[in-house]
Amino acid sequence: MLTRKQLELLDFIRTRVEAEGVPPSFDEMKDALDLKSKSGIHRLITALEERGFIRRLAHRARALEIVKFPETTERSGFKPRVVEGSRVDPAPRPSTALPVEVESAANAMAIPLMGRIAAGVPIEAIAHVSDHITVPNAMVSGRGAHYALEVKGDSMIEAGINDGDVVVIREQVSAENGDIVVALVEDLEATLKRFRRRGNMIALEAANPAYETRVFPDHMVKVQGKLVGLIRTY
Repeated sequence: MLTRKQLELLDFIRTRVEAEGVPPSFDEMKDALDLKSKSGIHRLITALEERGFIRRLAHRARALEIVKFPETTERSGFKPRVVEGSRVDPAPRPSTALPVEVESAANAMAIPLMGRIAAGVPIEAIAHVSDHITVPNAMVSGRGAHYALEVKGDSMIEAGINDGDVVVIREQVSAENGDIVVALVEDLEATLKRFRRRGNMIALEAANPAYETRVFPDHMVKVQGKLVGLIRTY
């Protein structure tokens, strides 16, 4: 799965290679994606390379080779949707097993599993559905779409969120102080943290003293959703 920015960059590189026979420079990629620094491009390139979509050729300037392109053509970004399930999956994956018994299909709903979210140092924002899981209707009550993310890291352990847990998120773009949210930082990275507004600054607080609170100007942080449920496998 790729983020919206990763997809944009991969598509831009492919278009330039097809049109001119050579990849764009880092400056051209930065301008095309409207980023403020080339460090953001470096992180995107590294992520694409790690996922096997591109290859950097040694000892050649501006040498990027596209290895593959995602099968999906979705470009809409972080737009999870709710799918109402008519039955409970007969063989759920171990990592998404429910700690409660769903008595009937009428009491359950399938929601998209969007991949992993960092409870630690932010990782790339999630943009595409990787699977679906079935959860009790009570967990997704209320207005708005819901989606699930697998937690990576231990920065929220004192809030009862462990590495490997699956969190259920209600999609929304605002938050109250103290809410645990999915926060998108600089349109590049996503993390699960407690939200605090301090004037025109946003603090993303960990629930583990080993991690420092990270503070950003409010225009650099976008709330993607609020934590409303937790699924744990024992």
